[in-house]
Amino acid sequence: MSQPERRITDLDALIESLLPEERELARRLFEVIPATGRMEVPEGMRDWVEKTFGSLEAVREQRIIRVTDRVTLEGTLFNELRASRPFDASEAGGASNLEDEIENAKGDPFCRPEEATPADVFGRVRGKHCVTASNVAKYDGFHGLIVFDDHDPLDFTPEKVDDYVSVALEWLREARKADPEAKYPFLMWNCLWRAGSSVVHGHAQVTAARGSHYPKIERLRRGAVAYAVEHGSDYFSDLYRAHEALGLAIEPPPGSPQDVRGFVSLTPAKEKEVVLLGPDLGEHLRFFLAGILSRYTRDLGVSSFNVAFYIPPDPPTGEDWSRFPVVVRVVDRGTPANRTSDIGAMELYAAPVVSSDPFRVAGLLKG
Repeated sequence: MSQPERRITDLDALIESLLPEERELARRLFEVIPATGRMEVPEGMRDWVEKTFGSLEAVREQRIIRVTDRVTLEGTLFNELRASRPFDASEAGGASNLEDEIENAKGDPFCRPEEATPADVFGRVRGKHCVTASNVAKYDGFHGLIVFDDHDPLDFTPEKVDDYVSVALEWLREARKADPEAKYPFLMWNCLWRAGSSVVHGHAQVTAARGSHYPKIERLRRGAVAYAVEHGSDYFSDLYRAHEALGLAIEPPPGSPQDVRGFVSLTPAKEKEVVLLGPDLGEHLRFFLAGILSRYTRDLGVSSFNVAFYIPPDPPTGEDWSRFPVVVRVVDRGTPANRTSDIGAMELYAAPVVSSDPFRVAGLLKG
């Protein structure tokens, strides 16, 4: 007999149905607050509502779930009406038009990085599929670019992703040689304009900060340390276990060590967020990421995305990073054809509002 479909708007009941130890863990980590939004639909709107949302009842009473991570205070609002929409690869927004836009952007400076982009003070790092440049308008003292050989930012393979990350790590080592105090690494990949990229040509960015890590990463470290003191347990392991108990874990590639793990987040920053964990940014985690991105673009219709790499400092600093793994966060930023921003005042100042159901995302990524 098949199990009923799990839905994020039933999360409170799903947690209650877990085994006692798993239920206690989920309750410890997450605050889940259900709400119901109600309205009256005027006669003149009814045909449009039924055509758009399927029924009047779906709009008259809408179940909403707010999920908050008690440790980090990251939280997300899910609306049953939004989350029930099917995923469709065609929602990537006119694949042929996107291909045309990418093709028409050829000839930008990143197509000629050696002559059209600046180098860092320590020079360039070259890989098999990319080369570094120095960012002209910097976020931080050390702010570099990983410029892909391929102009098309979606033309990646596991081997290319592995090379991009390998080159970024070498860039970080060179930055630390130039300034030993630049100990705090951050790597990001913004794919296409919906994800904040001002250049179509495929590229990632890397920074090395001084003094302390960036605030959101430092907040996560402090939360994990406080959690260990209060509960005598590892926050990241418990976070994975809670997601695994609810059916949201994602299998890593065959042969990966046990501490390389992934899950679809219950508190996503935006649509379809996947979190990967590993002891380091070695090849197992890199190929896990490449596999997720391939399934993202192939099965979920994603073409614009952000990837953020939370990496502990090396060499160690005075803070306690002993329980902090490498954390990779991947999020869908919506169709490039949609010129409306997916981030507003709620996301900036309150909590993200997310349409995609994590349970449906997990099902597609496991398929």
